[in-house]
Amino acid sequence: MSDAYVECLVKGRPNTLAKALRVLFIVLLAATVVAMFITGWFVLLIVVIAFGVGIYVSSQYTDVEYEYLYIDKELVIDKIYNQAKRKRVATYDFDKVLVIAPIGSYHLDNFGKLSDKPKDYSIGIEEQPDKRFVIFYEGKEQILISPNEELVKIMKNAAPRKVFSD
Repeated sequence: MSDAYVECLVKGRPNTLAKALRVLFIVLLAATVVAMFITGWFVLLIVVIAFGVGIYVSSQYTDVEYEYLYIDKELVIDKIYNQAKRKRVATYDFDKVLVIAPIGSYHLDNFGKLSDKPKDYSIGIEEQPDKRFVIFYEGKEQILISPNEELVKIMKNAAPRKVFSD
């Protein structure tokens, strides 16, 4: 039994809600500072500090990256916020994977659409050509990923009847 290890880092779709919230907090902070100096109400300093904290918190979730780790018949997906905070999102065992294929592949026709919304751990946008892959897991989950060629190759070597790269 050979141990295989491959990692792939993919930049996810930017969180537009967090960016819009950050811009809103910046505008409100500027307006509050101006109002504080015009009126002389230094009680507004508490509001200024609250908006500053809001800017900091909202900026922590604007940039998202996904890291795929393939470690001996197991795919681990981590979410990285602003290249600083890492969170383990999911671990998928290849014994429970039904199929892995590119979006739009004829290999996915037998599996159809699942009732749940797919879990999107991919780049989040449809490129031309679309290089995202779909994983059907345990018959109840549909996962979208954007692996590189090396990761697809190692997954295909591990489960040749389940992984397709057409």
